[in-house]
Amino acid sequence: MWRPTFTLIKKVIIPSLRDNLTFSKILYSTKSRLPKSTVKLTLVSASVGVVIGAGYGGYTHYKINVKKNLTPLESEEFAFLKQLPDYKPQYKVINDSDSSNLHLILFQYRTCPFCCKVRAYLDSRGISYEIVEVDAVLRQAIKWSGYKKVPIVLTKVDEGYQQLLDSSAIISVLETFLKDRSSKLRDVVKFYPATKYTNDDGKQTTDIANKYFIMHNAVVPDERERATEQEEREWRQWADKVLVHTLSPNVYRTTSEALETFKWFEEVGGWKLSFPTWECALMVYGGAMAMWIIAKRLKKRHNITDARQSLYDAANEWTAAVKKRGRFLGGDEPNLADVSVYGVLSSIEGCQAFQDLKANTEIGKWYDDIKNTIQGTTGKVMAVHA
Repeated sequence: MWRPTFTLIKKVIIPSLRDNLTFSKILYSTKSRLPKSTVKLTLVSASVGVVIGAGYGGYTHYKINVKKNLTPLESEEFAFLKQLPDYKPQYKVINDSDSSNLHLILFQYRTCPFCCKVRAYLDSRGISYEIVEVDAVLRQAIKWSGYKKVPIVLTKVDEGYQQLLDSSAIISVLETFLKDRSSKLRDVVKFYPATKYTNDDGKQTTDIANKYFIMHNAVVPDERERATEQEEREWRQWADKVLVHTLSPNVYRTTSEALETFKWFEEVGGWKLSFPTWECALMVYGGAMAMWIIAKRLKKRHNITDARQSLYDAANEWTAAVKKRGRFLGGDEPNLADVSVYGVLSSIEGCQAFQDLKANTEIGKWYDDIKNTIQGTTGKVMAVHA
């Protein structure tokens, strides 16, 4: 899940603006000062560029892992909608072999690792779905929801539509449902209550209980199977708590890498099809600079001393575990941990950091194997024209 953009603006952009204002006072106090209008125009342009660029681009890999207050305020089920909200899908993934009987709508940011993880799961299960790209600044596409992060999945159920949230919970809910069609999806989500609590910043946030568990109608009697499921859960959590946090310090490690990353975002996100040229340039260059600054803070927050090495260490830890099981962590076939790790890493596939990762670790073969496996069950991607 991704923290809303206003947090980015409040905690990073506004302090930067204050610094700019302080700097402007210094400029005005020097003997050989620039013309007032020139300085003001420069400051305003830079500030607007950073705000808009970071707003559009910051979604791709920015997520702050806040500490939690362990005392929940309240629990609630996933939201249920009696009517389908207005939405405009950009793409549809259509799989003629889909037997899930699910009608799914995925609200996403294209290069968000958590959204990539959900897509990887849906594709691995051969499920058809619609894709709605959410504007990272205004988020108008999800204004109907009280939940303001992505990914969000809407699925058609009896008498309405069920909202699913949190990438790991989305995967667990759908996997539980697919394993036992005797239960209705609305009954399945009751095993995954959304809990609201206050974090250390005094703000309310939401987490999902049991989100790494696949539910069974009966106790699993086989001890080996229980151990396998536990290992799968632990690695799924590792993908969210360890692997994800190595991404931003790597893809935004230097200004040149940050710029290269945003140019890739522009390409795979189809920005040129949705925005004018000047706005794309603002998003790419302003966003790259903003995320380069943010990445330094994330590096410090997660106690990362060497960005590349942290990524290599995570990859080596993963491949060591895979080697013990065979081709995948799941053995001959990928399990949910394989799919989750692949989804997270696929979000940086077009970045230099990913190329360095494949060159300096043994993760390349596993990655190519699971990518080919998932592509074998993925439906056809079709653009939806207004």
